[in-house]
Amino acid sequence: MGDGPLHGVRIVAIEQFGAGPFGTLHLADLGADVIRIEDPGTGGDVSRYMGPGQQGADSLYFDSFNRGKRSIVLDLKSDAGREVFHRLVKAAQGVYTNVRGDVVRGLGLTHEALQGVNPAIVCCSLSAYGREGERSSEPGYDPLVQAEAGWAALTGDPGGPPVKSGLSVADYSAGLMAALGMLASILQAQRTGRGCDVDVSLYDVALAFHNYRATWYLTAGVPGERTPNSSHPSIVPFQFFPTADGYLAVACAKEKFFRALIEGIDLGELAGDQRFTNFEGRRQHREELTKILEHRLREQPTEYWVKLLRGRVPVAPVRSMEAALDRKELEGRGMLAVYSHAALGVVSTVGLPVKVSGFAPQYRPGPRLGGDGPALLAEVGYDAAQVEELRTRGAFGHG
Repeated sequence: MGDGPLHGVRIVAIEQFGAGPFGTLHLADLGADVIRIEDPGTGGDVSRYMGPGQQGADSLYFDSFNRGKRSIVLDLKSDAGREVFHRLVKAAQGVYTNVRGDVVRGLGLTHEALQGVNPAIVCCSLSAYGREGERSSEPGYDPLVQAEAGWAALTGDPGGPPVKSGLSVADYSAGLMAALGMLASILQAQRTGRGCDVDVSLYDVALAFHNYRATWYLTAGVPGERTPNSSHPSIVPFQFFPTADGYLAVACAKEKFFRALIEGIDLGELAGDQRFTNFEGRRQHREELTKILEHRLREQPTEYWVKLLRGRVPVAPVRSMEAALDRKELEGRGMLAVYSHAALGVVSTVGLPVKVSGFAPQYRPGPRLGGDGPALLAEVGYDAAQVEELRTRGAFGHG
């Protein structure tokens, strides 16, 4: 297959943990050259030292977010380290940072600081609360954002405790939004020859994801109340239903689906019930309708209903993570990524969810700590003697 859509795009990344690396992971899968700058003072990304599967400075945690990238160890607080960094920036299109907003300014990772090196460089900052403002110096993590931005209060059954998503959705969505903002700005820089700053925060992205519920509340005062059984606030039925052995997800977002559902489960008489003849009626009589449907759907196991209804009604079994990650199913969808890692052995994971005609991603392991340093230094013009001088000046840390 051909080169990736982002072949020729080089991104210098100062990132950590999950949010930033998740965004650049997909850029790397699409063919971008993502170069991680890792801090010698911390031994690189903290996720390198977290289980499971941790071996020295490598771990399955780290590799999940960093396959296909390259790594160089640089002390950006030293003059020599910044010198190397500037050479990398000169040959790049983007600088992608995932540190506190105040740290971005302190390390000179802005377009204002780097435009003399590369006028077209795009500097994307991803932080918890933004590069500017009174909260720019605050650290933040996915569960804190899910809590403060109102996600957790909307999740779970009425009367229960607030619930965080089982996945780091705030981190992941912010990482991807930052990648989107940076790519859009790189296209602009290619047209104009001038780069810019891009500022993205986990908190703002989480607020944006309220979307239609934000519109309802800010325009019409509709509160963000929870609904039972993971149900939609206005579409009925659009929720999980208990079955004889588990749960079935049903999503009747069109009138034809509701009619197909009641006919399929032998409740066709509901079509003539004036309470349920349209969306608004079903919303107003949610409790009566869901009781009728629950009673019927409890009579058979989940798989029975799936086989009966799939193709006519949008339904799905509520499965475990293990069931969803079935290898044959992943392979069939082109979503199984397998590669060999020198320390971790054969690594299997989920692959790129974006399908581009004429291109298939080539999955490679995450970088060893500083493992690409010699090659990168040679690429930007340093010879052996100059590298040794940089070392003595502390470019790669001390010790």
